[in-house]
Amino acid sequence: MQANNSPVLETIEPAQAPVLDKQNRRFLTPKEIAAYVLTSYGTKNLNSYVDTWKQYFLLNYTGLSGSAIASMNAITSIWDALDDPLSGIVIDRMRTRWGRLRPFLILPMPIWAICTMLFFLVPYAIPMAYRPVYAIIISILNSIGWSYYNAWTILLYNITPNLNERNNLITVQKFVELFGVWIPSMVPITVDFLPGLTGWSQEGIYGGFALFFVGILVLCSVFAFRNIKERVPIASKEDMENVSIFQSIKYTVSNRPLFIVILSSFFASVKGIGGANESLFWLNCTGKLTNGTICGLFTGIPNYIITPLAPKLIRRFGARSCAIFGGIFAGVAYTTLYLIGYKPFGDDFNIANFAFVIIMLTICGLPNCLMGVCGPVLQGDVYDYLEWKSGVRNEGLVNAVQGYVTKLSGTLVGALSGLVLEFIHYTPIKDIAGNLVPHTDPDILHGIWAIFCIAPAIARFGYGFANIFFNVHGKFRENMLAELNAKRSMKTLNNKEN
Repeated sequence: MQANNSPVLETIEPAQAPVLDKQNRRFLTPKEIAAYVLTSYGTKNLNSYVDTWKQYFLLNYTGLSGSAIASMNAITSIWDALDDPLSGIVIDRMRTRWGRLRPFLILPMPIWAICTMLFFLVPYAIPMAYRPVYAIIISILNSIGWSYYNAWTILLYNITPNLNERNNLITVQKFVELFGVWIPSMVPITVDFLPGLTGWSQEGIYGGFALFFVGILVLCSVFAFRNIKERVPIASKEDMENVSIFQSIKYTVSNRPLFIVILSSFFASVKGIGGANESLFWLNCTGKLTNGTICGLFTGIPNYIITPLAPKLIRRFGARSCAIFGGIFAGVAYTTLYLIGYKPFGDDFNIANFAFVIIMLTICGLPNCLMGVCGPVLQGDVYDYLEWKSGVRNEGLVNAVQGYVTKLSGTLVGALSGLVLEFIHYTPIKDIAGNLVPHTDPDILHGIWAIFCIAPAIARFGYGFANIFFNVHGKFRENMLAELNAKRSMKTLNNKEN
């Protein structure tokens, strides 16, 4: 692709200006790396907990029905349609002495922190008939907070212009995120055993975990705000005036790589239907929530080996090819697991059956971390393509569009997660103390197993096939990046002269 295809900026040969992201130059300090990675760790902890247990808590303790949860997600999504574009424009045009993105590590913190904790506190003072309204209110407020806080994810593409350094940071981030599921994985053990040993209520334990994870992320965000710097040149006020909000929206919605990333992310989110109901599988089909924790100890081991290898695989085959392979491989593995079943060695869930499920889920999860690294790498290509095409990165607007589609996907996933339970006629069974006990109805158990396997299979197949159409790769990507580097260098020189 030749430089004169860029519709806004003049043609600049790479040799005419110093290349800003020379391969041998390092920009990031150890403290910055720690700040970004710790924020990612804190976010992973909190999101892992909320994604796994929010619906479970609302359904079993707050008393919301599956349809009420679906309505909550749908109404929140309608609000997001209005809020997300606004937040994207605000983020793109923010200019402060602390930077464009760093302030959003702090400003939205109170609203998302408080509302996240409220998801895990039963509002006894509110009559049962009004609790769906209460859930909708805190869901909308929580969504507003995250719309602005999520600007921290864009920092990855602004703290260093060196692509190799950026990709290495992504790898470190994803490796550390593996530890971000350790503490959330202890929830089942705590819920299974602490009430009997201490007399604590199960619902109180969930609230305590929510407070703990929110506290971790608050501390990490403050540390990141104090230590991270933004280095990639941003558009000047004149550039922003030359590219109107309408043009920014036009460039964003006509961005083919962005569309493919959104599509692949949508399919990936479908896996959440199985994830939201995963705890139901371990409790009802295997007899103990703790079995899920034990399984996780084994299935996560390969990730610690594959994640450090991801940069080499991506350099060798490309992020797009790795994403395609990973998605299709996992789709085949989940389909195979469903067809075989979770009790191939007898009618009871014995040790042999447990070992089989662990082995198969390990195989299903082998490409997870590779895809986890590919995602941010492809996301960086989206931002670079938009900057090359328009002269303005518009990351906030892109992030808002993706954020809204992600929330819309989450709404659909949340609705389906609740509705599939009503379809299989699942209702919680509790003992005299109010604690959950396993189902024994074969039809309900088979329905839970189908949800557990089929949703991830569809998600992975869709993710892999969608990435076939991602067009920023090969020679086109190399030429685009060379031209973009030259333009950034000229922009830096012009800013110094002014």
